[in-house]
Amino acid sequence: MAAGQPLPTSPGLTRVITYIDGFNLYFGLRAGKLKRFYWLDVNSLASNLLLPNQTLVAAKYFTSRISGPAKGNTSPAAQALEESRLRQALYLDALATTPLQIIEGHFLNKGGHCRACGATWASFEEKMTDVNIATELLTDAFTNTFDTALIISADSDLVPPIRALRHHFPAKRVLVIFPPNRASKELRAAAHANFTIGHGTLTKSQLPDEVPKQGGFILRRPAFWR
Repeated sequence: MAAGQPLPTSPGLTRVITYIDGFNLYFGLRAGKLKRFYWLDVNSLASNLLLPNQTLVAAKYFTSRISGPAKGNTSPAAQALEESRLRQALYLDALATTPLQIIEGHFLNKGGHCRACGATWASFEEKMTDVNIATELLTDAFTNTFDTALIISADSDLVPPIRALRHHFPAKRVLVIFPPNRASKELRAAAHANFTIGHGTLTKSQLPDEVPKQGGFILRRPAFWR
């Protein structure tokens, strides 16, 4: 099956779409020092979260590509940023070989400056993920593409679209699945149910160490992610 194409469904099963907040998931793993799970097969994760009476219609992964450092910046921080950009690009290429829909927002490089000491530093902001998730969630509801939505995130900005979905489509269910080391009491209250991804599920949901692209090129898990 081509990557990004809707999955076939089985008659009589509850249709599920999973919406994955990529950066929220990543930072949850990072906070727990779970680097060994970074090479995550997100589509497999979505499948491994299903109950026996459920069928996966689609898994949608929301992220933004990291911008590289300014041209000519050779500082250690710039080098680290470029290494992160390359690892992310490799990972997204690996995910693109799976039946996963990748929906990108924007990644902004923002600088900080201390007027007192003159020090400068890099800061970054990922934009549009919550808006993109809300748009896809409500569009899929209006087109009746799912019966149950699984949202992997702890971002409380998703509370309004969840409330809107429940108001307009009371027959549809919304489950919030928290990344490790992430939670939101607002999301708990807004969803029908919630739970946290366990280490066992993450272990079962890893990409192979070597992922072949179309044409035979091999993508390899970064040694840094072991």
